[in-house]
Amino acid sequence: MARKRGSRPVAEAVAKATRARQAPAQPRGGRPSDVFGMGGSAPLGAAESGASPIRRRDVFPLLVLHLISREPDYGNRLIEEIEEITQGVISVNPNTMYPLLRELEAKGLIEGRWEHPDKRTRRYYSITAAGRTEYRRLVEELEPFLDSVIRSVTLIKREIYGTG
Repeated sequence: MARKRGSRPVAEAVAKATRARQAPAQPRGGRPSDVFGMGGSAPLGAAESGASPIRRRDVFPLLVLHLISREPDYGNRLIEEIEEITQGVISVNPNTMYPLLRELEAKGLIEGRWEHPDKRTRRYYSITAAGRTEYRRLVEELEPFLDSVIRSVTLIKREIYGTG
């Protein structure tokens, strides 16, 4: 027995999404499950060259560059700040954060300095001029992707819980 679907706007959105999947279009920005993870995507900056669609890999560098652009910071504090910003919804593993910091530093986007060089305690990272340029690019490039994530989650919530 066929079940009648919810509201017309949801059905129209689903039909539109189906058409978009069938038609060749601009890169979509990754699978929904790719939003905030780190693995399985193109290297930082690949989207700029057209080599790969915007993927989850760009979200964390954007957030880290944003936080470091405000003031120099260290890995564990960045992890804590991301958890604070997302009210605990996103928890970043140190095995994700530290390789990202090393990658950003190797690309010259951030610069790390030990708090006490002789003891190798905390490594504080600050953004470089190249990092500010990359940050501005990511801010501009990722906003439509983040908006699409918000729309998708809103449609899912509307479908499950109804409008209102």
